[in-house]
Amino acid sequence: MNLVRITLVAIATLAAMPANSADLTVGANIGNVPWEFQDASGEFVGFEIDLAKEIGARLGLSVEIVNIPFNGLFPAVQSGRIDIAVSSITITDKRLRSVAFAQPYYDSAQSLTVLNRSSAKTLSDMSDKIIGVDTGSTGDMWTTANSDTYGFKDIRRYEGLAPAMLDLQSGRLDGYISDIPALEYFIKDKPHFKVIQRIETGERYSMMFAKSNALVNQANDVISELKQEGFVAQLHQHWFGTEPAPTSSTVKISEVPAIR
Repeated sequence: MNLVRITLVAIATLAAMPANSADLTVGANIGNVPWEFQDASGEFVGFEIDLAKEIGARLGLSVEIVNIPFNGLFPAVQSGRIDIAVSSITITDKRLRSVAFAQPYYDSAQSLTVLNRSSAKTLSDMSDKIIGVDTGSTGDMWTTANSDTYGFKDIRRYEGLAPAMLDLQSGRLDGYISDIPALEYFIKDKPHFKVIQRIETGERYSMMFAKSNALVNQANDVISELKQEGFVAQLHQHWFGTEPAPTSSTVKISEVPAIR
Protein backbone atom coordinates (compact mmCIF):
# COMPACT_ATOMS: atom_id res chain seq x y z
CA MET A 1 0.00 0.00 0.00
CA ASN A 2 1.61 3.30 -1.05
CA LEU A 3 1.89 6.39 1.17
CA VAL A 4 -0.94 8.28 -0.57
CA ARG A 5 -3.29 5.34 -0.16
CA ILE A 6 -2.28 4.89 3.51
CA THR A 7 -2.98 8.58 4.14
CA LEU A 8 -6.39 8.38 2.46
CA VAL A 9 -7.31 5.27 4.46
CA ALA A 10 -6.23 6.97 7.70
CA ILE A 11 -8.29 10.07 6.90
CA ALA A 12 -11.34 7.94 6.06
CA THR A 13 -10.94 5.95 9.28
CA LEU A 14 -10.71 9.09 11.40
CA ALA A 15 -13.73 10.57 9.65
CA ALA A 16 -15.75 7.45 10.45
CA MET A 17 -14.91 7.60 14.15
CA PRO A 18 -17.42 9.41 16.38
CA ALA A 19 -16.25 12.76 17.69
CA ASN A 20 -15.55 12.96 21.42
CA SER A 21 -16.27 9.26 21.91
CA ALA A 22 -16.67 8.35 25.59
CA ASP A 23 -14.30 6.18 27.62
CA LEU A 24 -17.12 3.81 28.58
CA THR A 25 -20.03 2.78 26.38
CA VAL A 26 -22.99 1.49 28.38
CA GLY A 27 -25.76 -0.38 26.57
CA ALA A 28 -29.27 -0.16 28.00
CA ASN A 29 -32.75 -1.18 26.89
CA ILE A 30 -34.27 2.30 27.13
CA GLY A 31 -37.93 2.14 28.16
CA ASN A 32 -37.26 -0.19 31.08
CA VAL A 33 -38.66 2.01 33.86
CA PRO A 34 -37.42 2.93 36.41
CA TRP A 35 -34.06 1.46 35.48
CA GLU A 36 -33.43 3.28 32.19
CA PHE A 37 -35.88 5.43 30.25
CA GLN A 38 -36.29 8.86 28.66
CA ASP A 39 -37.70 11.79 30.61
CA ALA A 40 -39.86 14.54 29.11
CA SER A 41 -36.79 16.32 27.74
CA GLY A 42 -35.53 13.16 26.03
CA GLU A 43 -32.66 12.61 28.47
CA PHE A 44 -31.81 9.05 29.51
CA VAL A 45 -32.53 8.66 33.24
CA GLY A 46 -33.13 5.92 35.78
CA PHE A 47 -31.63 3.91 38.63
CA GLU A 48 -29.02 2.12 36.51
CA ILE A 49 -28.25 5.21 34.43
CA ASP A 50 -27.40 7.07 37.65
CA LEU A 51 -25.34 4.14 38.91
CA ALA A 52 -23.39 3.72 35.66
CA LYS A 53 -22.60 7.43 35.46
CA GLU A 54 -21.43 7.48 39.08
CA ILE A 55 -19.17 4.48 38.51
CA GLY A 56 -17.68 6.23 35.48
CA ALA A 57 -17.14 9.41 37.51
CA ARG A 58 -15.41 7.49 40.32
CA LEU A 59 -13.11 5.82 37.79
CA GLY A 60 -12.43 9.14 36.03
CA LEU A 61 -14.04 7.91 32.81
CA SER A 62 -16.65 9.55 30.59
CA VAL A 63 -19.82 7.54 29.92
CA GLU A 64 -22.02 7.26 26.85
CA ILE A 65 -25.42 5.50 27.09
CA VAL A 66 -26.62 3.72 23.93
CA ASN A 67 -30.09 2.25 23.41
CA ILE A 68 -30.03 -1.48 22.59
CA PRO A 69 -32.95 -3.98 22.76
CA PHE A 70 -32.58 -6.35 25.71
CA ASN A 71 -31.72 -9.42 23.65
CA GLY A 72 -29.06 -7.43 21.77
CA LEU A 73 -27.18 -6.53 24.94
CA PHE A 74 -25.57 -9.96 25.23
CA PRO A 75 -23.84 -10.08 21.81
CA ALA A 76 -23.02 -6.37 22.11
CA VAL A 77 -21.08 -6.83 25.34
CA GLN A 78 -19.44 -10.07 24.18
CA SER A 79 -18.25 -8.50 20.92
CA GLY A 80 -16.87 -5.41 22.65
CA ARG A 81 -19.33 -3.05 20.96
CA ILE A 82 -20.23 -1.88 24.48
CA ASP A 83 -18.22 -2.06 27.71
CA ILE A 84 -21.12 -2.54 30.12
CA ALA A 85 -24.72 -3.70 29.76
CA VAL A 86 -27.52 -2.71 32.14
CA SER A 87 -31.28 -3.31 32.05
CA SER A 88 -32.29 -5.10 35.24
CA ILE A 89 -30.21 -8.07 34.06
CA THR A 90 -30.48 -11.12 36.30
CA ILE A 91 -27.32 -12.99 37.26
CA THR A 92 -27.68 -16.68 36.36
CA ASP A 93 -25.23 -19.58 36.20
CA LYS A 94 -26.08 -20.04 32.53
CA ARG A 95 -25.15 -16.43 31.76
CA LEU A 96 -21.99 -16.63 33.89
CA ARG A 97 -20.66 -19.26 31.51
CA SER A 98 -20.39 -16.68 28.73
CA VAL A 99 -20.32 -13.24 30.43
CA ALA A 100 -19.26 -11.65 33.72
CA PHE A 101 -21.21 -9.64 36.30
CA ALA A 102 -20.30 -7.21 39.05
CA GLN A 103 -21.88 -7.80 42.45
CA PRO A 104 -25.69 -7.57 42.57
CA TYR A 105 -27.44 -4.37 43.65
CA TYR A 106 -31.12 -5.34 43.58
CA ASP A 107 -33.16 -8.37 44.67
CA SER A 108 -36.16 -9.03 42.46
CA ALA A 109 -38.89 -11.38 41.34
CA GLN A 110 -41.23 -11.78 38.39
CA SER A 111 -44.87 -10.68 38.40
CA LEU A 112 -48.15 -11.32 36.61
CA THR A 113 -49.98 -8.18 35.47
CA VAL A 114 -53.52 -8.11 34.05
CA LEU A 115 -56.18 -5.52 33.29
CA ASN A 116 -58.01 -4.28 36.36
CA ARG A 117 -61.32 -5.61 34.97
CA SER A 118 -59.88 -9.14 34.65
CA SER A 119 -61.36 -11.80 36.92
CA ALA A 120 -57.98 -13.55 37.16
CA LYS A 121 -56.49 -13.64 40.66
CA THR A 122 -53.47 -15.95 40.29
CA LEU A 123 -51.38 -17.80 37.72
CA SER A 124 -53.81 -20.70 38.04
CA ASP A 125 -56.39 -18.55 36.24
CA MET A 126 -54.14 -18.20 33.18
CA SER A 127 -54.98 -21.59 31.63
CA ASP A 128 -55.69 -21.22 27.89
CA LYS A 129 -54.64 -17.54 28.07
CA ILE A 130 -52.14 -15.54 26.00
CA ILE A 131 -49.13 -14.34 28.00
CA GLY A 132 -46.64 -11.63 27.04
CA VAL A 133 -42.96 -11.64 28.04
CA ASP A 134 -39.78 -9.71 27.22
CA THR A 135 -37.66 -11.55 24.65
CA GLY A 136 -34.76 -13.44 26.23
CA SER A 137 -35.54 -12.22 29.76
CA THR A 138 -35.76 -14.36 32.90
CA GLY A 139 -39.51 -13.80 32.67
CA ASP A 140 -39.39 -15.37 29.21
CA MET A 141 -37.37 -18.31 30.59
CA TRP A 142 -39.71 -18.83 33.57
CA THR A 143 -42.88 -18.59 31.47
CA THR A 144 -41.54 -20.98 28.83
CA ALA A 145 -40.44 -23.50 31.48
CA ASN A 146 -43.83 -23.33 33.24
CA SER A 147 -46.10 -23.14 30.19
CA ASP A 148 -47.31 -26.73 30.49
CA THR A 149 -47.82 -26.43 34.25
CA TYR A 150 -50.20 -23.48 33.88
CA GLY A 151 -51.58 -24.37 30.45
CA PHE A 152 -50.80 -21.08 28.69
CA LYS A 153 -52.37 -20.91 25.23
CA ASP A 154 -49.53 -18.89 23.72
CA ILE A 155 -46.45 -16.89 24.72
CA ARG A 156 -45.84 -13.65 22.81
CA ARG A 157 -42.45 -11.97 23.00
CA TYR A 158 -41.78 -8.21 23.07
CA GLU A 159 -38.81 -5.87 23.00
CA GLY A 160 -39.59 -3.99 26.19
CA LEU A 161 -42.38 -3.22 28.59
CA ALA A 162 -44.23 -0.46 26.69
CA PRO A 163 -45.37 -2.45 23.61
CA ALA A 164 -46.39 -5.39 25.80
CA MET A 165 -48.50 -3.16 28.05
CA LEU A 166 -50.17 -1.60 25.00
CA ASP A 167 -51.19 -5.06 23.81
CA LEU A 168 -52.39 -5.97 27.29
CA GLN A 169 -54.50 -2.80 27.39
CA SER A 170 -55.98 -3.51 23.95
CA GLY A 171 -56.87 -7.10 24.84
CA ARG A 172 -54.33 -8.80 22.59
CA LEU A 173 -52.77 -10.25 25.76
CA ASP A 174 -54.45 -11.74 28.82
CA GLY A 175 -51.44 -11.28 31.08
CA TYR A 176 -47.87 -10.02 31.12
CA ILE A 177 -45.03 -11.65 33.07
CA SER A 178 -42.04 -9.44 33.78
CA ASP A 179 -39.84 -7.97 36.51
CA ILE A 180 -41.97 -6.76 39.42
CA PRO A 181 -40.16 -3.46 40.19
CA ALA A 182 -40.62 -2.19 36.64
CA LEU A 183 -44.30 -3.17 36.62
CA GLU A 184 -45.09 -1.64 40.00
CA TYR A 185 -43.41 1.60 38.95
CA PHE A 186 -45.13 1.64 35.56
CA ILE A 187 -48.69 1.05 36.81
CA LYS A 188 -48.66 3.25 39.92
CA ASP A 189 -50.53 6.00 38.01
CA LYS A 190 -52.44 3.60 35.70
CA PRO A 191 -55.38 2.12 37.64
CA HIS A 192 -56.57 0.08 34.66
CA PHE A 193 -53.71 -2.38 35.35
CA LYS A 194 -53.03 -4.52 38.41
CA VAL A 195 -50.27 -6.88 39.53
CA ILE A 196 -52.07 -9.97 40.81
CA GLN A 197 -49.16 -12.23 41.70
CA ARG A 198 -45.53 -11.94 42.69
CA ILE A 199 -43.55 -14.86 41.27
CA GLU A 200 -40.56 -15.60 43.50
CA THR A 201 -37.52 -16.49 41.42
CA GLY A 202 -34.63 -15.39 43.66
CA GLU A 203 -33.33 -12.97 41.05
CA ARG A 204 -30.55 -10.45 41.61
CA TYR A 205 -29.71 -7.68 39.15
CA SER A 206 -26.28 -6.41 38.17
CA MET A 207 -24.13 -4.94 35.40
CA MET A 208 -22.89 -7.29 32.69
CA PHE A 209 -19.42 -7.35 31.11
CA ALA A 210 -17.47 -9.43 28.62
CA LYS A 211 -15.91 -12.38 30.41
CA SER A 212 -12.36 -11.18 29.71
CA ASN A 213 -12.99 -7.54 30.70
CA ALA A 214 -10.91 -6.49 33.73
CA LEU A 215 -13.33 -3.56 34.18
CA VAL A 216 -15.68 -5.89 36.08
CA ASN A 217 -13.35 -5.90 39.09
CA GLN A 218 -12.91 -2.11 39.03
CA ALA A 219 -16.67 -1.60 38.82
CA ASN A 220 -17.23 -4.12 41.61
CA ASP A 221 -14.87 -2.21 43.90
CA VAL A 222 -16.67 1.06 43.15
CA ILE A 223 -20.08 -0.53 43.83
CA SER A 224 -18.74 -1.70 47.21
CA GLU A 225 -17.71 1.90 47.99
CA LEU A 226 -21.09 3.24 46.87
CA LYS A 227 -22.95 0.73 49.04
CA GLN A 228 -20.77 1.56 52.03
CA GLU A 229 -21.45 5.28 51.53
CA GLY A 230 -25.20 4.68 51.17
CA PHE A 231 -25.30 5.93 47.57
CA VAL A 232 -27.02 2.83 46.17
CA ALA A 233 -29.58 2.90 49.00
CA GLN A 234 -30.26 6.55 48.14
CA LEU A 235 -30.91 5.56 44.51
CA HIS A 236 -33.42 3.00 45.78
CA GLN A 237 -35.15 5.66 47.88
CA HIS A 238 -35.22 8.09 44.96
CA TRP A 239 -36.52 5.71 42.30
CA PHE A 240 -38.78 3.43 44.36
CA GLY A 241 -39.78 5.74 47.22
CA THR A 242 -38.73 3.25 49.91
CA GLU A 243 -35.60 2.32 51.82
CA PRO A 244 -34.04 -1.02 50.85
CA ALA A 245 -33.99 -3.85 53.36
CA PRO A 246 -30.68 -3.97 55.30
CA THR A 247 -30.22 -7.60 54.23
CA SER A 248 -30.82 -6.88 50.52
CA SER A 249 -28.13 -6.79 47.85
CA THR A 250 -28.82 -3.05 47.51
CA VAL A 251 -27.07 -2.69 50.87
CA LYS A 252 -24.90 -5.78 51.40
CA ILE A 253 -21.42 -5.79 49.86
CA SER A 254 -20.39 -8.95 47.99
CA GLU A 255 -17.76 -10.35 45.64
CA VAL A 256 -17.87 -10.71 41.86
CA PRO A 257 -20.38 -13.53 41.21
CA ALA A 258 -19.13 -16.96 40.19
CA ILE A 259 -20.93 -20.07 39.00
CA ARG A 260 -22.32 -21.87 42.04
